[in-house]
Amino acid sequence: MNLPTSKASAAISPAAEPAAKSGKSAGGPEFSALAQASILIVDDEPGMRNFLVRTLGPRCKHVEEAADTDEASRKLDKSRFDVVILDNIMPGKNGVDWLAEQRAVGFFADAILITAYADLDTAIQALRAGAVDFVLKPFRSNQILNAVARCLDRVRLQRENYVLRYALRASSDRTFLRDNLIGESPATRSVRETIARVARLPTSILLTGESGTGKEVAARSIHSLSDRADKPFVPVNCAAIPPEMIEGELFGHIKGAFTGADSGREGLFLYAHGGTLFLDEIGELPLPMQSKLLRVLEDRRVRPVGSEREVPVDLRFIFATNADLQKEVERGRFRADLYYRLNVMQIHLPLLKDRGDDVQELATIFMSKLSMQLGMPPVPIDNSVRAALASYDWPGNVRELRNLIERTLILGAFPDDFAGPQRNDGQAASADSLADLERRHILSVLKETGGNREEAARRLGVSRKTIDRKLALWNG
Repeated sequence: MNLPTSKASAAISPAAEPAAKSGKSAGGPEFSALAQASILIVDDEPGMRNFLVRTLGPRCKHVEEAADTDEASRKLDKSRFDVVILDNIMPGKNGVDWLAEQRAVGFFADAILITAYADLDTAIQALRAGAVDFVLKPFRSNQILNAVARCLDRVRLQRENYVLRYALRASSDRTFLRDNLIGESPATRSVRETIARVARLPTSILLTGESGTGKEVAARSIHSLSDRADKPFVPVNCAAIPPEMIEGELFGHIKGAFTGADSGREGLFLYAHGGTLFLDEIGELPLPMQSKLLRVLEDRRVRPVGSEREVPVDLRFIFATNADLQKEVERGRFRADLYYRLNVMQIHLPLLKDRGDDVQELATIFMSKLSMQLGMPPVPIDNSVRAALASYDWPGNVRELRNLIERTLILGAFPDDFAGPQRNDGQAASADSLADLERRHILSVLKETGGNREEAARRLGVSRKTIDRKLALWNG
């Protein structure tokens, strides 16, 4: 049965007025998700727009209104909205037809259709056009608030699930130490101090360092200390995505944009909206995508594949690479303009062998955490093992140390070949005397640096005074 209503006043339940005027969240905490929401109201009736603005305005971060679909289209071109509340029967173009057109050109936000006509055909058309909820006039303020809250919760869960699945695929071996840089060596403290200075700034950051030095850990630390800590952190390994798929993964796509695109989907740029996007192995990004990324960095807008509309995004970018991007630019494999655009603030992650006693602390933490994860008893780290840990070069850095501890737990003891690993100078590291190992290691580093005590101290992660004191002791 059709239930026509011609006036906005007839579409609003009288019981809704007190809740709308109070400015308080009707229903309490269940509407807390509205606080950060951006809403667009599209309705030709001034009375209905006024009611919805008074209901949603005090509860939402941003509310805009449009009197017709043309004005609504212009607003979508300029701003990003989390939910659109859309009347169906309007002069010129009805809401369902306009919604279908917007979906076809790259509109991903949830839409709630409000109408006085409750026939089944209208409901089916609305769902086919991409509406996610259907509210029948007349309605109370709580009804529309509940509808908006459901949309926001659904989108939040959908994005969180996608990002979590992606993060698990991209970094399945990083199960802890994700937000903390462990260690008290001068090199580690220096990195932590730099992170503390830049974390709350909007500046893009480039993390450099060899594989396994903890660039993602540093990126997560920056995010957790920033004012975006309660927003998404989305890690993307550029080297792990096939070149033909990376644009769709990052930018998203509309339905029918390419073979197999049976439905539209937001990309990782939009999933990270409001938070931090971490692009690891940025040097592996294909050249065509480098130019598109440059546009995003300059304009803060993304265009989904197949879309006619660019969508504004609010993102903090963190990049990471184990390559020398300056040399990649010289070789023509990385765009110079992109390099200078992302290299605003560079933080270098030191090698594990340059972090002094951090290796001991990390080994202890890995042993404790991995033993619980694997359900196996921890293996004691005795003095001979600690001496070997201190003398080894760790070409695989923190990741190699983690793998060693996991292998040790599986075997029930440290591997035999770790009792006396070979250093770069070809000398076997004896584990019978920690003092001898320390002496041999320091003298070896001094030899590598041509006797430069400052450089040797930097590589060892100790102070220059420590080197001087040790040498005076050995020469005395």
